[in-house]
Amino acid sequence: MTERRVVISVDMEGVTGVSSWVQVSPPEFGGLVSGAEYERARERMTLEAAAAAQGALDAGATDVLVNDSHDTMRNLIPELLPDGVRFTSGNDKPLSMVQGVQEPGVVGLLFVGYHARAGSVRGPLAHTWNGFVRDVVVNGVSTGEYGLNALLAGHYGVPVLFASGDDVAMGEITAELGSGVVTVPVKEGLSAFAAAHLHPREAQRRIRDGARRAVEAAGDATPYVTRWPAHAQVSFNHQARADAGERVPGVTRVDAVTVGWHSPDAYHLFQTFRMLAKVAEVRLDG
Repeated sequence: MTERRVVISVDMEGVTGVSSWVQVSPPEFGGLVSGAEYERARERMTLEAAAAAQGALDAGATDVLVNDSHDTMRNLIPELLPDGVRFTSGNDKPLSMVQGVQEPGVVGLLFVGYHARAGSVRGPLAHTWNGFVRDVVVNGVSTGEYGLNALLAGHYGVPVLFASGDDVAMGEITAELGSGVVTVPVKEGLSAFAAAHLHPREAQRRIRDGARRAVEAAGDATPYVTRWPAHAQVSFNHQARADAGERVPGVTRVDAVTVGWHSPDAYHLFQTFRMLAKVAEVRLDG
């Protein structure tokens, strides 16, 4: 039998019922958190990933890897996943949110629980990577986590087949990655911290059906690419973060809060962005 492997990247902010940072923040770090809210959100996150996994299996996938892609990346409740599904846990992964796309036989990548990019109007909990990246631009295109992840998957020849999350994110994904990606909005963004949601079971039904249709059509999908070498820029919410970023070899200052660089391929672009996001974690109180 020919292998038809699928990777599911599952985030939490785009899951139905989620509209506050309180719901998606693991309580171990303190602050404005709620253990009860987080537990409910991680259960819905797992059930939406499980729905996508079952849809992929219904379509004939021979192997499904669910890659926990939110925050600490150990949010999934494994017992709620379909039997036989593999999963990742832990946030120090070489390919982060798309770990697994480098494995042989992978025919497609599915996004579950995805959110809009930083600065998006009406996008619930819209952000890119963290709370202080204001924008990411690749060859003139403003993008979010979905675009960076799609480019990295494309580096390994893997196309994005499916996405679920809020309606703003789904519109952005269609605009950037193309109408060939099957999208399932599970909530309508009303503001940065409000949304009108589908019932969780209805969201899961739609995700399962959409994932099935997407994997069935995987043979017609093409990986997402851009022009290489690519010019990329990242803008921060404070000039001190750009101060730190321009010290990375190969990175130059563009303006007070923006740095830029050139990448020969998507792997280099992704890892450079990841490093910049890390070194920009500087204290702003002196």
